[in-house]
Amino acid sequence: MKKKIVLSGARPTGDIHLGNYFGALHNWVQLQDQYDCHFFIADWHALTTGYAETEQLQAHTISLMADFLACGLDPEKSILFQQSKVMEHAELFLLFAMTTPLPWLERCPTYKDQLNQLKEKDISTYGFLGYPCLQAADILIYKADFVPVGEDQLPHLELTREIARRFNYLYREVFPEPQPLLTASKVLPGTDGRKMSKSYGNTISFADTPDAVRQKVQNMITDPARIRKSDPGHPEVCSVFAFHKVFSAEDVPEIESSCRKGEIGCVQCKKRLQEKLLAFHQPIYEKRTQLLSKPAVLRELIEEGSGRARIEAAVTLDEARSAMKISG
Repeated sequence: MKKKIVLSGARPTGDIHLGNYFGALHNWVQLQDQYDCHFFIADWHALTTGYAETEQLQAHTISLMADFLACGLDPEKSILFQQSKVMEHAELFLLFAMTTPLPWLERCPTYKDQLNQLKEKDISTYGFLGYPCLQAADILIYKADFVPVGEDQLPHLELTREIARRFNYLYREVFPEPQPLLTASKVLPGTDGRKMSKSYGNTISFADTPDAVRQKVQNMITDPARIRKSDPGHPEVCSVFAFHKVFSAEDVPEIESSCRKGEIGCVQCKKRLQEKLLAFHQPIYEKRTQLLSKPAVLRELIEEGSGRARIEAAVTLDEARSAMKISG
């Protein structure tokens, strides 16, 4: 039986950190054996907010491919490709832009939100407003059955479904309506207790050396009300405890009890986390480092994956052009 198609992507905006991994990549790796997976480096999407800062785009593209592979994505199981190397995405984006009503784009939940959050950047551009059309093209050009998303991303996927419905209504049935593949992801705070984000400078990434990881754990924010080791702790407000729930799950009851009773100090708790975290982090760090030492191999893998993607994308684009009666 033919496997269902899954598609997702990530922007090459810097090193993959633990929040990215547990929010997306960990799940992607699990999906590879069950679905026909397509995972891409969304470099055109990176331009929607970073069009004026492209100096590192190529380097970030290569490092993201290294992160993909080091985290467990397998080019033998999945198609791993670069968005801008599959030009069919751009043409289908253009065709969708011709048929998508402007109010649909203006009501997109993140549109006004990001305009407010990124006031230091001039993102009042057509590319930023129209990125849901590009996102729809990314998904629909492979006729994806499922898109792995969190609940906060459901409105974006619904817009893709609406764009597919409108195209099918105006012309003929070409595109399926992709369904959400809701992912239950583990949530890690940043080292300062806020959301883990590059913009906050509170991440632990797979580019960090083991020594850097140890130092970041050492500097983590713990229970601010706890002054002495013997003081009763409140693990629910502690970033270190949040990490233990992911990396030391079997020890959590004992750690929680010892913390609340004042039997374990923050320094000791951090040392335990350092060892558990590094047991997970260091193999990925080492594989990533090895991969980045051979950038030509990474570029070749990107080219190969993009070539495979183009073969599929070209078939769907021909169908869309034929439905619109513009093929020649």
